[in-house]
Amino acid sequence: QVHLAESGGGSVQVGGSLRLSCVASGYSYSLFCMAWFRQGPGGEREGVASIGDGRIRYADSVKGRFTISEDRDKSTMYLEMTTLKPEDTSMYYCAAARGYCDLGADFQWWGQGTQVTVSS
Repeated sequence: QVHLAESGGGSVQVGGSLRLSCVASGYSYSLFCMAWFRQGPGGEREGVASIGDGRIRYADSVKGRFTISEDRDKSTMYLEMTTLKPEDTSMYYCAAARGYCDLGADFQWWGQGTQVTVSS
């Protein structure tokens, strides 16, 4: 059974940084595409970054500010977020998918989310 658990969210001021973690269990981590999504109150879910199959993808809104990485030995994915803006305020979710890896992949497994709040 696939299980994803996010951590690392919190409240920061504009320009600050946070590092999110997603620990995966219940499957062979290296075979899956992993990604971060976010959804603000009343907003649509937005793909932030994906990693897998030797590819990394970022949403235009976070390029140059966010960095996705992983430690396969720990079955853990990270999202390093810098130069945070108020519009980055959202619930951040990690997700896993089989097959082709891109932000548009069919992500079937999701974590519970971790809240990121950026205040001015």
